[in-house]
Amino acid sequence: MAITLLHSFSDLTFTNNFIGLASILVASILYLTYRKKTTICLLDYACYKPPPSYRAPMSLFVEHLELEDELDQDSVDFQIKILEKSGFGEETSVPPALTRLPIDKSISFSIDETQTVVFSVVKELLQKTNIHPREIDILITNSCMFCPTPSLSAQLVNKFIMRSNIMSFNLSGMGCSAGIVSVGLARDLLRVHRNSLALIVSSETMNLNWYTGKNRSMLLTNCLFRLGGAAILMSSRDQDKNRAKYGLQHLERTNRAQDDQSYTCILQELDKEKKLGVSISKNTVTVAGQALKANMAVLGPKVLPLTEQFRYGLFLLMQKMKISRKGSLYIPNFRKAFKHFCIHPGGRSVISAIQKSLKMQEEDIEASRMTLYRFGNTSSSSIWYELSYIEAKGRMRKGDRVWQVAVGSGFKCNSAVWKCLCNIKSDETNVWSDRIHSYPVQIPETIKIL
Repeated sequence: MAITLLHSFSDLTFTNNFIGLASILVASILYLTYRKKTTICLLDYACYKPPPSYRAPMSLFVEHLELEDELDQDSVDFQIKILEKSGFGEETSVPPALTRLPIDKSISFSIDETQTVVFSVVKELLQKTNIHPREIDILITNSCMFCPTPSLSAQLVNKFIMRSNIMSFNLSGMGCSAGIVSVGLARDLLRVHRNSLALIVSSETMNLNWYTGKNRSMLLTNCLFRLGGAAILMSSRDQDKNRAKYGLQHLERTNRAQDDQSYTCILQELDKEKKLGVSISKNTVTVAGQALKANMAVLGPKVLPLTEQFRYGLFLLMQKMKISRKGSLYIPNFRKAFKHFCIHPGGRSVISAIQKSLKMQEEDIEASRMTLYRFGNTSSSSIWYELSYIEAKGRMRKGDRVWQVAVGSGFKCNSAVWKCLCNIKSDETNVWSDRIHSYPVQIPETIKIL
C-alpha cells in the first residue's frame, strides 16, 4: 500500500510539473508573440482640392478687404503688405462664406465649410483604397479652432454610417502640428488594437476665425491661412503590408508649453475692442527654431548615420572643453538620413528659417514653397499636400525616407519619419496632377498687388 501511494504521488508530482512547464512555455510564446513589433503602415491618403469657384486671387482678396466695413484703412494697408510678401500665388482658396459682404460668421456656414472638405476627402480616400466605412476601427479628427457639437468625428460616423463600436476621437486646439499628433495617437492605438484600420481627418475652419479688428498680430491670420484638408488611412493589418505606400518608422513630439514665451506666441484672445482673434507674435519664428532644435536632439540619434552622430558628439565635446569657436554650431547633415522633406509651410519666413537652421538646399524645401504658393497654409493638412507634390513629381522611390515636420501653437514641434514601401506612380487622384508640369515656379520676393 505504501509503495502504491508513493507511485501515485510521484505520478501526480510529475503531472503537475509537466502542466506547470507547459503553462510557462505557452505563456512565454504568447508574451513573445505580443511583444513582436507591430508594423504600422500608411495605406493611402487624399487631399482636398477646392473647386475653381473657391479661388481667391490677390486682387479679389484685396477688393474684399477694401469693401469690408469693419476694417479701417490702416488694417487694410497692413494686410496688403503681408500678402505681397506671403509667397502665395493666384490659386489659393477660401470658403464661399468669406466672399460674402458683410461676412456672416455663423455656425451654420462653418459646419458647411467643414463638411464640404472632410466629407469629400474621406469619400475619395475610401474609393481609392476600396475600403468600406464599416471596416474602420479607429477614427481621429483634428481641427484647431472649430469644435462643434456633435463633434466632427460624430458627423463622419453619421455621414458614412460607420460601426457603433468604432473608437472615435476629436482633437481641438492643437494647432498646425495636430496632424502628426493624430498620427501618433493612431500609432499607439493600432499597436494595442492589432489588425485594425485607423482613419485620420485633418482640417481647419476659416469662417469663424476671420478677424476685423485693428490688432496687427491678429490680422496676420487673415493673410496666412487658406482652405484645405486631408484624410489619411493607417493600418496594423498583416494583409495590408504588401499594398501600403509607407511604413511609419519614427515619431517624435516636442511640447514647450511650460515656457511662457512659447506658450503665448500664438494665442486666441480678445483685443481691446473685445473682438476675438488669434494673435501671432514676432517671436514665433524664434520659438519655432527652439522647438525644432529640441525635437532634432531626440530624433537625430535615431535616424542619423553613425558618422554624423560622431561629428556632432565631437562638436559637443569640443564645445564643453572650450576648443570650438564661440557661437559656432554644428548642424548634422539630415540629407544623409532623409531623401525628402515636408516642412510645414507656416509662412515664407518659417520655411526660410527652417531651411537656414538645417542648412537645406532649395530642392529640399521645394515642396514646402510650392504648397504655400498654390494652396497656402492649410494648417495641419499642409504636410500631406507636400507629400503629394513629391509623388506627383515622380521622385518617391521604394526605400526612400521622408521627414515630415510640423510646428504649431502650444508651442509644439512634431515630426514623423516614413519609409516608402513601393515605387509610387502618381495618377489623376493626386491633388497636383492637373498642373504639376508647370512646377516649380519662380516666386518673387514681393508681389505688387495694387
